[in-house]
Amino acid sequence: MKDVFLADAHLRDPGDENYRRLLTFLEGLRGETRTLYLLGDIFEFWIGYRHAVFSAYVPVLEALRRLREAGTELVFVEGNHDFHMGPFFEEVLGCRVIADDAAVDVDGLRIYLAHGDLADPADRGYRLLRRLLHSRFTLFLARLVTPDLPWAISRWMGRQSRKQYGTRSLRRQPEELILAHARRRFSEGHQAVVTGHFHHPLLSSDRAGTVVALGDWIDQYSYAVLEDGAFRLESA
Repeated sequence: MKDVFLADAHLRDPGDENYRRLLTFLEGLRGETRTLYLLGDIFEFWIGYRHAVFSAYVPVLEALRRLREAGTELVFVEGNHDFHMGPFFEEVLGCRVIADDAAVDVDGLRIYLAHGDLADPADRGYRLLRRLLHSRFTLFLARLVTPDLPWAISRWMGRQSRKQYGTRSLRRQPEELILAHARRRFSEGHQAVVTGHFHHPLLSSDRAGTVVALGDWIDQYSYAVLEDGAFRLESA
């Protein structure tokens, strides 16, 4: 059976096209997918409460539950928009949650998984911000208030971010960052690196290993498949 890797859907409203297409895609994976790897920013915003989930995400959570009940393993690597996934993912969905990065062995292939937001070691400011957002203190503060407040703040921040997205620039080009990040992981013994975050689909292989950047599920609808020991990029 195949393994599927997907990232950066940034789901907001069930009526959005990318949301509806993801529901259809997940339904099509049932019965033919061994493991679904979700590599972060699947949601525009998620922080895990003990006894509540955001109502806008109920349809996709239900689709994931059905997929899990059909026998597909679920692995979620937290991103920079969705973190502190909370008890729902682990206890209700039976999903393995990875806070930062991890190595997995699939059919003898050592694969490094990460969302990708830490690929640039020079971006110390972001690393500090990420450490703060992912801290238990932030989770504690969020759980002191109704879920409506962080949800509203995240929606406002998302709108501001999208306004600025077209004018911002990375210190280095995405492909350069992705490949440099992969080389560091290859030197540690990994044979493949799979990442999201950059919204830049890429599949590259050489003697050192295989690099897969997943693109996004916003307008590219790209994802990766691992089957018979080989990766391929596909689009829905």
